[in-house]
Amino acid sequence: MKKILIIALLVALVIQLSQAQKKNATKEPQLIDRELFFDNPEISGGQLSPDGTMITFLKVHKGKLNIWVKKFDEPFESAKPITADTLRPIGGYFWTDDSKFVLYAQDKGGNENFNVYAVDPKAPIESGSGAPPSRNLTPIEGVRTIIYNVSRKNPDLLWVGLNNRDKAWHDLYKLEISTGKLTLLKENKDRLTGYFFDWDENLRLATRSADDGSTEILAATESGFNKIFECTALESCFPSGFFDKENKSFYLQSNKGDQEDLTKLYLMDPSSKAIKLVEGDPLKKVDFGGVSVSAITREIQYTTYTDAKTRWYFKNKDAESHYKFLQSKFPGKEIGFASFTKDEKKALIVAYSDDDPGSVYFYDKTSKKVIKQYTPRPKLQSLPLAKMEPITYKSSDGLEIPGYLVLPLGKAPKNLPTIVVPHGGPWGRDTWGFNSFAQFFANRGYAVLLPNFRASTGFGKKFLNAGNKEWGQKMQDDITWGVKHLIAKGIADPKNVGIMGGSYGGYATLAGLAFTPDVYAAGVSVVGPSNLITLLGSIPPYWEAIRKTFYLRMGDPSTPEGKALLEKQSPLFSASKIKAPLLVVQGANDPRVKKHESDQIVVALRDLGRDVEYLCAQDEGHGFRNADNTMAMLAYAEKFFAKHLGGRYQESMKADVSKKLEQMLVDVKTVKLADAGSAKVETPKFTSDLRAEKSNYVFTFSGGGQKMAMNMTRDVKLENGKWIVTDAVTSPQFSVSDQNVFEPKTLKATHRSIKQGPINIEVDYTESGATGTTDMNGVKKNINASFEKHVLSDGAGLDLLIARMPIKENFATVIEVYDGSKDKIKRLNVKVVAKESVTVPAGTFEAYKIEVAQVDGPEKFTSWMGTKDLNMIKSEGLVPEMPNASITVELK
Repeated sequence: MKKILIIALLVALVIQLSQAQKKNATKEPQLIDRELFFDNPEISGGQLSPDGTMITFLKVHKGKLNIWVKKFDEPFESAKPITADTLRPIGGYFWTDDSKFVLYAQDKGGNENFNVYAVDPKAPIESGSGAPPSRNLTPIEGVRTIIYNVSRKNPDLLWVGLNNRDKAWHDLYKLEISTGKLTLLKENKDRLTGYFFDWDENLRLATRSADDGSTEILAATESGFNKIFECTALESCFPSGFFDKENKSFYLQSNKGDQEDLTKLYLMDPSSKAIKLVEGDPLKKVDFGGVSVSAITREIQYTTYTDAKTRWYFKNKDAESHYKFLQSKFPGKEIGFASFTKDEKKALIVAYSDDDPGSVYFYDKTSKKVIKQYTPRPKLQSLPLAKMEPITYKSSDGLEIPGYLVLPLGKAPKNLPTIVVPHGGPWGRDTWGFNSFAQFFANRGYAVLLPNFRASTGFGKKFLNAGNKEWGQKMQDDITWGVKHLIAKGIADPKNVGIMGGSYGGYATLAGLAFTPDVYAAGVSVVGPSNLITLLGSIPPYWEAIRKTFYLRMGDPSTPEGKALLEKQSPLFSASKIKAPLLVVQGANDPRVKKHESDQIVVALRDLGRDVEYLCAQDEGHGFRNADNTMAMLAYAEKFFAKHLGGRYQESMKADVSKKLEQMLVDVKTVKLADAGSAKVETPKFTSDLRAEKSNYVFTFSGGGQKMAMNMTRDVKLENGKWIVTDAVTSPQFSVSDQNVFEPKTLKATHRSIKQGPINIEVDYTESGATGTTDMNGVKKNINASFEKHVLSDGAGLDLLIARMPIKENFATVIEVYDGSKDKIKRLNVKVVAKESVTVPAGTFEAYKIEVAQVDGPEKFTSWMGTKDLNMIKSEGLVPEMPNASITVELK
C-alpha cells in the first residue's frame, strides 16, 4: 500500500512538472543580451596542427580576435597568443603541412586588398605585442592576394596570385614562406581566373573568362594552355580542385547543356577530353553540393546535397561508420568536420542545430574517444532559442519559393510583428542551421522570414536564371509574396512588417520600400546599392572577369535598353515613393557597394523630407567584422524596429559599444554627394620660389593603442640648377626617405624617389606623363602613366607647393597629384580655412591653416604653413590604410 502511494505521488509530481513546463513554454522568454549573440566568442575557429601536437584557435587579444596556440594536452587557460592585430579581427587561417607556420590573410579596414601573413608559433614573443612577430609575405599596397595551392610535398611553398601588374587580373607566383621570396611563374594576359594543381603539385588546369562572359577550362601544356571545356555565362562549370586516384582525370562540376538543369559531378580526362558522370542528386531536387576527398587514399569519402537541410551520401564505409557513431553521440545535432590531422586519424568536429550554436569536440578515429574542447558561446547555449522551420510558398507567377521561418518562443503564431531578411549575393542562399540574426530578432518577439528568392543558388539553373534582369521585379515579388503568405496564414501582422538585409539584401530592402511601399512599416538597408548604374560603374577591378555576367544577369548600362532597365530597377529613382522609415548602414571602406550608394539614397530621402537615419563605420567594408560595430548597429536597429513595428528591444549597451554607436551615427543634414567627375581641376600657378633651408620635426604616429615619436628632417636645397626637397623619417626600427626634384621656376616635378627598407620607387616626370619602376620586396613593376595636363607630384614638398599658390583666407581650388606608389592620379580639394596662431615645440607662429581632402578617396590632412616664410609649422592627418591611425608632424 505504501509502495502504491509513493508511485501515485510520483505520478502527480510528474504531471505537475509537465504542466509547469508547458506553462513556462508559453511564456515569452526574457530578453537575451545582444552581447551573447554578437560579441566576440570566448573561443572559436579551432584547428589541430597537422602533426596533432597543438591546437590553434581564435580568442580576443589586444581587443581583437587573434590566433592563440596551446599544446594538445594543455588546458585552454595555458594557451598563448601568436598574433597581435589591434586594428582588425583575424578570420580564417591555416597551418602549413609541417606544422611549422600558421598563415592568415588580412586586409585594412575592409578594403578587401588582402596580404598573406606568416607566424612561427614557437618564435620568441615580441615586447609590447605579447605575441611572436607576424611577417607580411606579400607587402604590396593595394594588392589583393589569392592563394591557389598549398604544398604538402614542400610545406615551405605556396602558389599565389597577385594583381600588382594589372588590378583586374592575377599573375601566378611561387612563394617561399620562410624567406618571403616571390617567383613569377605566369603573367596573366589571357583573362585567367584560377590555377589548379594535381596530387604531384604540377600545374594541370586553369580557368579563363572569355570576352563574352563564358567560362573556359584549360589544360596546361609545355607551350601554354589548351581549351578542353567551356560553358556559357549563364551556365556553370568549374574544376572541384581534386584529381582522381590515378592522378589522371579531374573532378568537374557542371550544368552545361539545354537538357541539364541541376549541377552534377563528372570526371574529365584533360588529355582525351573524355567525360564520365560520377553523380547527381539522387532525389533530383538540388545542385551537387560538396565532395570530400582523402589526401591519403585520393578517394571520395562522401558527397553532400543541400535542399531544406543537408544530405550526406557516403562512398567510404569507414567514413560512414564514424559519422553514424558521432550522430549516436549527439542525437538531433548536425555534425561538421572542422579540422583533421595529416594522417586523417584525429579531428575536431562541431555538433550544432538550429537552436544550438554548437560545441567543438576532439575525435580520435582509432580509439573512438570524443573529448569536448570548447563552446564558443556557452552562455547563449543554455538559453531558450527558437526553431528554424523550412517552408515553401508560391510567388506571383506560381514559381515555388523555398525559405525558412523562425517564430518567437512564448507567443502564439498569430498576428506577429515580422521581419523579412533577404540574403546577399543575390547569387547565394540561406541554409538551415543556427542563424544569429534570426534568433536575435525572434527573441525580440518577431517572426523572421528568410526567403530563397529566384536567382538563389543551389536549386538548379532554371531557378537561378529566372532571376535574370528581374532585380526589383519578380525577384522582389518572391519576397513580397512571402509576406503575403505569412499574412494569409495569420502569422504576420500586415501593419507591422519590416525588412532588413545586407548587400543584395540591402538592395531588396530599398526596393521593397520603394516598389511596394504599402507592404513594409520600416526597413534597414546594410551596404545596399541604391543605384544599379553607379553600382556597375564602380565594381572592383578584380571583378572584371564577371563584368559580362553582371550585364547579362542585371542589364548592360552601355546600351539604351539596359540603362533604362537599370534606372527602373534602382530604388534611388523611386525615392519619392518611399514612405516607411529607413535606416541606412554603411562601411566607409566598402570596395563593392561604395559609400556613395548609401549617401545617394540618404540625401534623396532627406531632401524629400522622409524619415531616414544613417550609420557609417569608418573601419569597415562590405559587412561588419568588428564585434563592437555589429553590436552598435544592432542596438540601433532593434530600437528602430521596436519604435516602428512594436517589438522589444534592449536599452542597455556596453560603454565601448555606446562610443562606437556615437562615432557611427551620421547627421543626415551633413551628408554631401562627392562627384569626382564634376570637380573643376585648375592648373596651379605659383607666386614665389622655394628657399634653401633644413628643418627638424617631431614625427608622431598614433594607432593600434600605440604612440611612437620619431625624428623627421626636411632638406630643401638648390643643386645642379634644380630644387631638391627631401623628407626623411628615422627611428631605431626603420628609416624612410621621400625626395622630389623640381624645376626652379615652374616648380614642375622632374623626379621622385622613395626608399623604405625593401621598397624602392623611382619616378621620372615629363610634360605628358611619368615613367619609372616600383620594387616592393623584390616584386617589380614598371610605371608608364600618361597625363593630359600638368600634374603635381605627391610626397615630399607637396605642402610647400600648395603654400606657394596665391593663397589667402577662403582660397580654394582642386589640383591633380600623381601618386607613384599606387600608380594613380588623385584629385585633391585644397582650402585655406583660417589664418591663426599655432604652437609647436619650436614656439608659436602665425600660419595659414590649409585643409587638403581627396575628392575620390579617403586621404585627408591639414597643414599649418608659416605666413612669413611659407614653411611647414605643423601637419596632421589620418592614415587611410589604417583605421583610427594618425600622423602628426611638428616643427622643433
